[in-house]
Amino acid sequence: MKEGIHPKTQLVTVKCACGATFETLSTKEDLRVDICSNCHPFYTGKQKLVDTGGRVDKFKKRMEAKA
Repeated sequence: MKEGIHPKTQLVTVKCACGATFETLSTKEDLRVDICSNCHPFYTGKQKLVDTGGRVDKFKKRMEAKA
Protein backbone atom coordinates (compact mmCIF):
# COMPACT_ATOMS: atom_id res chain seq x y z
CA MET A 1 0.00 0.00 0.00
CA LYS A 2 1.16 3.51 -0.70
CA GLU A 3 2.09 5.66 2.24
CA GLY A 4 0.31 8.94 2.95
CA ILE A 5 -2.73 8.53 0.66
CA HIS A 6 -5.23 7.19 3.19
CA PRO A 7 -7.27 9.55 5.39
CA LYS A 8 -6.56 9.53 9.11
CA THR A 9 -9.19 7.69 11.16
CA GLN A 10 -10.06 8.52 14.71
CA LEU A 11 -12.37 7.28 17.44
CA VAL A 12 -15.60 9.33 17.39
CA THR A 13 -18.91 9.22 19.27
CA VAL A 14 -21.99 8.83 17.06
CA LYS A 15 -25.06 10.63 18.42
CA CYS A 16 -28.55 9.60 17.32
CA ALA A 17 -31.68 11.76 17.39
CA CYS A 18 -33.23 9.27 19.87
CA GLY A 19 -30.44 10.01 22.35
CA ALA A 20 -28.41 6.84 21.89
CA THR A 21 -24.64 7.14 21.52
CA PHE A 22 -21.91 4.71 20.49
CA GLU A 23 -18.27 4.89 19.46
CA THR A 24 -16.79 3.98 16.10
CA LEU A 25 -13.86 4.81 13.83
CA SER A 26 -14.39 7.54 11.25
CA THR A 27 -12.56 10.10 9.18
CA LYS A 28 -15.00 12.77 10.38
CA GLU A 29 -14.75 14.43 13.77
CA ASP A 30 -18.46 14.55 14.62
CA LEU A 31 -21.23 12.15 13.52
CA ARG A 32 -24.94 12.75 14.10
CA VAL A 33 -27.54 10.38 12.69
CA ASP A 34 -31.33 10.52 12.47
CA ILE A 35 -31.95 6.84 13.12
CA CYS A 36 -29.87 4.03 14.63
CA SER A 37 -30.27 0.34 15.46
CA ASN A 38 -31.82 1.25 18.83
CA CYS A 39 -34.74 3.15 17.29
CA HIS A 40 -35.07 1.68 13.76
CA PRO A 41 -38.40 -0.18 13.35
CA PHE A 42 -36.75 -3.18 11.67
CA TYR A 43 -34.40 -3.83 14.59
CA THR A 44 -36.91 -3.03 17.34
CA GLY A 45 -39.53 -5.42 15.92
CA LYS A 46 -42.13 -2.69 15.41
CA GLN A 47 -42.01 -2.83 11.62
CA LYS A 48 -45.36 -3.48 10.00
CA LEU A 49 -45.68 -5.23 6.67
CA VAL A 50 -48.04 -3.31 4.43
CA ASP A 51 -50.10 -5.54 2.16
CA THR A 52 -51.22 -3.28 -0.65
CA GLY A 53 -54.10 -4.70 -2.62
CA GLY A 54 -53.81 -8.19 -1.13
CA ARG A 55 -50.61 -9.02 -3.02
CA VAL A 56 -49.37 -11.38 -0.32
CA ASP A 57 -52.61 -13.36 -0.37
CA LYS A 58 -52.56 -13.54 -4.18
CA PHE A 59 -48.98 -14.83 -4.08
CA LYS A 60 -49.82 -17.48 -1.48
CA LYS A 61 -52.81 -18.65 -3.56
CA ARG A 62 -50.64 -18.99 -6.66
CA MET A 63 -48.03 -21.00 -4.76
CA GLU A 64 -50.69 -23.29 -3.27
CA ALA A 65 -52.19 -23.86 -6.71
CA LYS A 66 -48.83 -24.95 -8.12
CA ALA A 67 -48.14 -27.36 -5.27
